[in-house]
Amino acid sequence: MFESLQSRLGGVFDKLRGRGALSEADVDAALGEVRTALIEADVALPVVKDFIEKVRPRAIGENVIRSVTPGQQVIKIVHDVLVETLGADNAALSLGSPPAPILMVGLQGSGKTTSSAKLGLMLQTREKKRVLMASLDVNRPAAMEQLRVLGEQAGVATLPVVAGQDPIAIAKRALASAKVGGYDVLILDTAGRQSIDEQLMAEVAAIKAATNPHETLLVADSLTGQDAVNIAKNFNDRLKLSGIILTRVDGDARGGAALSMRAVTGAPIKFMGAGEKLDALEAFHPSRVADRILDMGDVVSLVEKASETLDKQEAEKLAAKMKKGQFDMNDLASQLNQMKKLGGMKGVLGMLPGVGKIKGQLEAAGLDDKILTRQEAIIKSMTKQERSNPDVINGSRRKRIAAGAGVEVQEVNKLLKMHRQMADMMKMMGKGGRMPMMPGMGGGVPGGLPPGMFPRR
Repeated sequence: MFESLQSRLGGVFDKLRGRGALSEADVDAALGEVRTALIEADVALPVVKDFIEKVRPRAIGENVIRSVTPGQQVIKIVHDVLVETLGADNAALSLGSPPAPILMVGLQGSGKTTSSAKLGLMLQTREKKRVLMASLDVNRPAAMEQLRVLGEQAGVATLPVVAGQDPIAIAKRALASAKVGGYDVLILDTAGRQSIDEQLMAEVAAIKAATNPHETLLVADSLTGQDAVNIAKNFNDRLKLSGIILTRVDGDARGGAALSMRAVTGAPIKFMGAGEKLDALEAFHPSRVADRILDMGDVVSLVEKASETLDKQEAEKLAAKMKKGQFDMNDLASQLNQMKKLGGMKGVLGMLPGVGKIKGQLEAAGLDDKILTRQEAIIKSMTKQERSNPDVINGSRRKRIAAGAGVEVQEVNKLLKMHRQMADMMKMMGKGGRMPMMPGMGGGVPGGLPPGMFPRR
């Protein structure tokens, strides 16, 4: 979501790093570019003004101007003010005594229903809570059915539909059912509108009064930019939001909504939806988001995601094979699948420090997750014998595999070469040797990446 802002700020800070000393004029010139970058990213003007006013006095202080590395000091100050703007810490849900009602509000199309299911799944799997979901949307014909289907997919219970009930009656029935059923959390998915109107606000205000929710979460589409900030302010003025869920942060948004919402509403951003899958919801950590914006990476989130998504048994099996110096095509297929679970190559690389600086190189190399799909297709076109013993794959077999996968023989050759290089590293590690630095597309990525991993399209 922050690619545009990251790119603009990266250029500004590269100039600062290259200076041995900074004058007040240098700092003012840099802050002028920062101001422009923030405005272009759809950050609200009052927020931009406040941001610059916080940064400038710190950046022109004697400790910075006379510092050995003044450029780095200014970057740290900008980072600290970014964190302040986004909120100092991750704001966890306040659930209290069960069944804790969570009211989901927002405009139609913002992703409320999907976000409700994502939140239910997260609470059920990570927090071990029993969750009940209820749709209060009697206006959109498919709304209740959509939540029911998503509930089945996520394994989260949904309130049975009773025809003819109004939203307040459904909310009261849901609360009673949650109490009787021993549920810990009740998620109430309210109706939306194409735009804010009095009927919508009156309805959600009445539902809030009837259910006294522990959390009132606004679901806002980050792609709407400045409009999302205005929507958040209107909802907050009427309902007093306790938090915000930003959706579609994996899209081509400029990031201004995230930087503005906390400052404009006072309500913290609690979660980000980063994909269509039901497990694509992550907690919003201001310091980590600031790190991403300034191209410092987010290795902590990457490790957390890995611990949640990677198969422990598969990892242990691979470790045992590595000790024996074994690594076949089945193992490579497993590694490709694990990479996809982590968000694909772009998702993983986007959390590593300095990758923003080699973005052009990665794009020139044809880096996208279609490569993973093609590589998996090549492996699936192999026989069991070929997957377990790639050395038997001769020229004629390569042609057959390529035809079966719908690719050129050259791509099969590149995959086999990549497998051989990885297998050699596994053997070296199995013998107690150190893993060598991987040549190829190193750039700003620590250790580089395996050659051939990202073949040109």
